[in-house]
Amino acid sequence: MPRVRATWSETLRVSGRIFSFRSVARLALVASAGPMATAQTSAAPRSLSVARVAGVRLDGRLDDAAWRAADSAFDFRQREPVEGAAATERTVVRVLRDDDALYVAVRAYDRAPGEIRATQLRRDADLSSDDNMTLLFDSFHDRRTAFVFQTNPNGAMWDAQVNGLENSNSNWNGIWEVATSRDSSGWIAEFRIPFSTLRFDAGANATFGFNVERRIRRKNEQVLWSAWRRNEGLYQLVAEGELAGLGSLERRRNVELKPYLLGRSVAAEHDVTGVRTSDTFAAGKAGIDAKTLLLPTLTADLSVNTDFAQVEVDRQVINLTRFPTFFPEKRDFFLEGSGIFDFGSSSRAQLFYSRRIGLREGAPVPILAGARVTGRQGPWTIGALDARTGGADQANDAVLRLKHDVLARSYVGGILVSRTGPGVDSSDYAAGVDAQLPLLVHDRNVVPAFWIAGTQRAGAGATPLAWRLSADYPNDLFDNFVSLYRIDAAFGPTLGFVRRTGIWETTGHIDYMPRPGVLGIRHLDLTPIPTWDIIADDSAGGAFANTRLWQTASFEWQLFDGSLQSGDEFGVSVTRFMDAPHDDFEVFRDVTIGAGRYWWTRGSLSFETSPGRPLSVGVSSNFGTFYDGRATDLSVSTTWRGGGHVILGAEYSRSDARLRAGRFVAVQTAGRVEYALSTRTDFLAFVQYNNEDARADFNLRFHWIPRIGDDVYVVWNSGYSTDPEARVRFPSRRALSYPLNGALVVKAVHRIVP
Repeated sequence: MPRVRATWSETLRVSGRIFSFRSVARLALVASAGPMATAQTSAAPRSLSVARVAGVRLDGRLDDAAWRAADSAFDFRQREPVEGAAATERTVVRVLRDDDALYVAVRAYDRAPGEIRATQLRRDADLSSDDNMTLLFDSFHDRRTAFVFQTNPNGAMWDAQVNGLENSNSNWNGIWEVATSRDSSGWIAEFRIPFSTLRFDAGANATFGFNVERRIRRKNEQVLWSAWRRNEGLYQLVAEGELAGLGSLERRRNVELKPYLLGRSVAAEHDVTGVRTSDTFAAGKAGIDAKTLLLPTLTADLSVNTDFAQVEVDRQVINLTRFPTFFPEKRDFFLEGSGIFDFGSSSRAQLFYSRRIGLREGAPVPILAGARVTGRQGPWTIGALDARTGGADQANDAVLRLKHDVLARSYVGGILVSRTGPGVDSSDYAAGVDAQLPLLVHDRNVVPAFWIAGTQRAGAGATPLAWRLSADYPNDLFDNFVSLYRIDAAFGPTLGFVRRTGIWETTGHIDYMPRPGVLGIRHLDLTPIPTWDIIADDSAGGAFANTRLWQTASFEWQLFDGSLQSGDEFGVSVTRFMDAPHDDFEVFRDVTIGAGRYWWTRGSLSFETSPGRPLSVGVSSNFGTFYDGRATDLSVSTTWRGGGHVILGAEYSRSDARLRAGRFVAVQTAGRVEYALSTRTDFLAFVQYNNEDARADFNLRFHWIPRIGDDVYVVWNSGYSTDPEARVRFPSRRALSYPLNGALVVKAVHRIVP
């Protein structure tokens, strides 16, 4: 479970059912009174002038005369490893514009060009293993939302949408281009960002928020043009710089169409005994996505006969708990602007979880049509989504999300969710209100937040509720958090995700992160008191002192965690667990944990080498007691990035448990081969196996981008039984003739701008 970051000092204090908000209220009053006194935010933001030209040749060479006359930004400062120090390598940034796009030229000087790290080519690959350059555009200039574009010396493309502090959606894909080159002085990146990709208020004197970050991989050095303090960073928009002199900007109300054609050939399916359960068939399908402007700041999207056959499969998970597993959204239609619809606590209690639409128990349900409106209008952030499913579902799923700006970066908002239609037994509704109040106090971030939601099913009288109070203190030396949940037993958002109901819960941590500067240690991450997560019965009434009312609990001490100057990371921790299942549950095949109350303690050791190395390796081990027995876990992962076109990766995990009910060994493996011919053509092969499901699954995907906005996919998915009792089982070659499932899909998408 990912750690939720948050606050301890100057935040929420919990004692039984009594909450003290005096510190938070005091901070809010100070924030509303005027700007905070900080070294960087009290001064005028850095500004870069943008000249208008007829056009720029995008070749990564910077030969155009217009570049030599353009204003430049060059005073980059380190955020790591030495806060505020001058960058060890010079970086120069220039920006131009024409009628249709922004052009950004970045000259990354390097005195050791032979040591520049560049291994990735594929679109949307993780570029943290390479030298890279990132541009940020706050095109509304509201210091709340932004677009991010990143590349490496190979010209690989990665992008994201930023929606609030430390909240980014890296699954978004925008229309933009980049060209790169290398020489004896370093490397060059030349970006073209169309205005149609950004969102902004049209006007005669436009100004964008702007920032640039450079990472020098071999030095683990991070430098920024603005917001270089450790309590800031690229996504701290309140400390961003500005693009000035943009002049008049206008968003054209053009329509963008993306029709697709798809062909599918499905193999005959078999059960584990080898008996055929379905026949081979082939089918074709067509659909279209459309995008247009309703208003200069509001975008409408329409999808008809939506299909997501090209999406990479979910990773298999062996779940040794009695609670559901959360899988992230990967489908394009639900990703753009998805941060607007966030409400609640991710992977714990979400009022809207888009994977409920078009998927039923992991199997796809046809989406006949979908519509979405996202954007801003004055102080309002607006998100509306509606989707109609067919097949066995026959439902209409709708979401309306609104946020209203308050103070400098805060908001109050609301959400409405409904599920109706002929295939729905009983119409379901959910609604909630929330508030987030990011404050900057003496150069320190403090983020109080609150949400409350209710669900209603047609014919039911009561409206069960869920709520959370939290406060976050996400800073460099101390990174602290505390929260309190209450979720009624009947709370059940049909289009949401809730791990537990009928509970009180408190979570939190106090992370102390000093920088000793000895033995090659960059920083440590220590917990002077254990990170906690306590879930108590509904009858506890918010009083957590009585451990007999606890359902589950965990207390983790990070004894010696941190990172080295080399980029390697290490960890030593001890965790005390508690679980009190009311009923027996199967922890693994044929092994059952009986109802009762269990306490156990486990140690953990981990070490992970820097991804900047050609061969990176991660090893972790957990050991100690487990329920009424003992268990030892081992996980190993490795990735080879040779600097060419091939990347290889492998993962292996094993849990060996000896319990009173029996012994089990849970094994999960995965392998990945990536071959990129260029930044627009790549092939991925992904295989995974786990012995709980007793199957091996293969996902092969070829992706070609003829031009930005067009896509061609060839995808093959198949699964084979590894059950020892199966008549034929993988890896026997005979098993290839008895797949559990198999399908070959060819899909072509073409972008049309009339």
